Amino acid sequence: MAVPALAVLAVYAAQVAGRAELRAPAPTPVLTDRHGAFLTQLGHESGAPDGRHVDYGYWPVTPPERVARAMLALEDRRFRSHPGVDPVALLRAAWQNLASLRRRSGASTIAMQVARMQDPAPRTLWVKAVEAGTAVALTLRYGRDAVLAQYLRLVPYGNGSHGIGHAARFYFDKPAGDLSWAEIALLSAIPQAPALHNPRNPAGLARAKARGQRALATLAAQGAIGPEEYATAIAQLAAMTLPPLPLRPDALHLVLRLRDMVARQGIAGLDPTDARLRTHIDLGLQRRVARLAEARFAALHQDGARQMAVMVVGRGTREVLAAIGSAGYADTPGGAFDYTAAARSPGSTLKPFLYALALQREVLRPDEVIADLPDRSLGIGNADGGFLGPVLPRQALANSRNIPAAALLRRIGLETAFRSLRDLGLHDSAEPAAYFGLSMAVGSLPTSLDRLLRAYGALAGDGMLGDLLWYEGQPAAPPHRVLPEWAARQVTLFLADPQARLPSFPRHGTTEYPFAVALKTGTSQGYRDAWIVAWSRDYLVGVWIGRDDAATMAGITGGLGAGALAQAVLLDLHGTSADALTAGGFPAPEGTAPVALCARTGRPDDGACGPTLLEWLPAGSALAATAEPAPPADALAATASRLSVVTPEHNSRLWRNPEAPARLNRIALRAAVRPQAAQVVWYVDGEPFAVADPNETVYWPMAPGVHRFQVRLPSDEAVSRPVRIVVE
Repeated sequence: MAVPALAVLAVYAAQVAGRAELRAPAPTPVLTDRHGAFLTQLGHESGAPDGRHVDYGYWPVTPPERVARAMLALEDRRFRSHPGVDPVALLRAAWQNLASLRRRSGASTIAMQVARMQDPAPRTLWVKAVEAGTAVALTLRYGRDAVLAQYLRLVPYGNGSHGIGHAARFYFDKPAGDLSWAEIALLSAIPQAPALHNPRNPAGLARAKARGQRALATLAAQGAIGPEEYATAIAQLAAMTLPPLPLRPDALHLVLRLRDMVARQGIAGLDPTDARLRTHIDLGLQRRVARLAEARFAALHQDGARQMAVMVVGRGTREVLAAIGSAGYADTPGGAFDYTAAARSPGSTLKPFLYALALQREVLRPDEVIADLPDRSLGIGNADGGFLGPVLPRQALANSRNIPAAALLRRIGLETAFRSLRDLGLHDSAEPAAYFGLSMAVGSLPTSLDRLLRAYGALAGDGMLGDLLWYEGQPAAPPHRVLPEWAARQVTLFLADPQARLPSFPRHGTTEYPFAVALKTGTSQGYRDAWIVAWSRDYLVGVWIGRDDAATMAGITGGLGAGALAQAVLLDLHGTSADALTAGGFPAPEGTAPVALCARTGRPDDGACGPTLLEWLPAGSALAATAEPAPPADALAATASRLSVVTPEHNSRLWRNPEAPARLNRIALRAAVRPQAAQVVWYVDGEPFAVADPNETVYWPMAPGVHRFQVRLPSDEAVSRPVRIVVE
């Protein structure tokens, strides 16, 4: 008999030793938006007989004294005196169970419950004995306070919530240390039977309140609560109603992306005791963008559009503020796909990177005239079938001409461009560059909206490329330089010039704004995809419109289809309307000077070249030097001492409102003359405009384009320095 007994004892000791450690699942995060509004929570999923089951919480906690007292009052009154097993409770339970055939009295201590929660098993006598031994071992090894903290980390509070830290946030949206006595009593009542005491249904709430009253009475008897506190707590508990259950917003694609990113990349610096993960999403903005998208998408649906995606990113921070993954998750064709991450033909949206690369590698100059003319060797034509002839790079890119872009790609080299686009994160294709050929410039290389926004962040960020940031603690490498600052700024200025977009994009349409915006549209072959990426001083916005089956749409382009939505979003972001006027623009490359160039020849404006464009050229270049020939020394002295244009300011950029009355679309011209003279003559674009008293304000009606203002004296060679402005 001794040998079997020793064998049983050895098995028992081994099982107790194997369980005598404190173990807990990893804390599960609650995701909020950037302002703390509930977004979703991520849990531990497991299979269950009745289907999928998710557990939340397990936040480690230092038990607040009041919470500990309430829990011990209900679950283990002699916790501080027994070694993990309560002999008194065991004897009482045994007597009660023998005396009654129906009643079963338990004797589980806090430590025994910890052992059971860590290693759940069917409730046999052997299992109970192992739990008792484990309880003693845990208490001896870690001490009572650690065992109590473990209990309050693991104990279930119903509705998937585990641990007092999570339950306090889940039910009352506050830390456990801030719970009132009434709230503590209610939560302490739940663990004995979470389903029976579920506070989210009326019957369960009533039972939890009744059990909570018992806890308060015990605490009052122990002197833990004074008479006034007890009366207040009883009244509050009786009247208690729970705040509404936090609901996930209607942004399932966003939630699923965040869930996958957290599972794949992890979280750096998350506080496990209060595992709220703050994302960079702005739920208020997310809802506004969704409403704007829904309103404008409805008009495109009749032309064959069936899906869309929108993203908003902080320009300086790279933080993702809003992301709409589809036109409707469950109620649109293919709506379950997240089109912010879907690879599609990008149309012309890769062209800006080719121009930036060409500038960087010095195979293109901003003042170089390039040909938009038929070229059969390219195998590519313009989308409109026409040609603009000789154009400046600013015009070629702003008009999204295919022939100049393909020719530029040939000059750069397929392999070089292909590698550069990969370095920008726009693709990870295993195919060789030759597989795509020159059509890479017009959309043959697939990419996705989120990849585009990341790469365009380098253009908008002075050449620095960094990951898009979705949540705090997201592992991300520091931004690194992929383009020279001057090249990124030059391309930004190309794309921010409404005048340069003519004639392909009409003025005052979906691609024009009352503030400085750089943008690039894209339309894939057969109108299968319509894109736009646009950025202002503060925001970067990307829009894609298409179909789930990649079929054609009826003439929906990036400029008209996607452009209208991007415009609505940016106007909302800036809190303005299309007819407002806002000063400001994008910075020019360091060490450059503005030069008005003849659009057809690239030479400085001599006053007789027709259309002009304002270009930024190196300050020491020959063109910049000859753009403003220096007057004779005596005339320069007279200019400096006698005449100057006070307003408008040199190199200012102004916007004309076509819907405003003519009296409002004008510029005030003011001059300074020392010593005083009887009259001055105002010259606009080299032609006399008005004769006026030097102190008189003259008004000039605005006209789009680049303009030059000077003041002269009627009977003197003196002339002011020219002031150039751009009217859009």
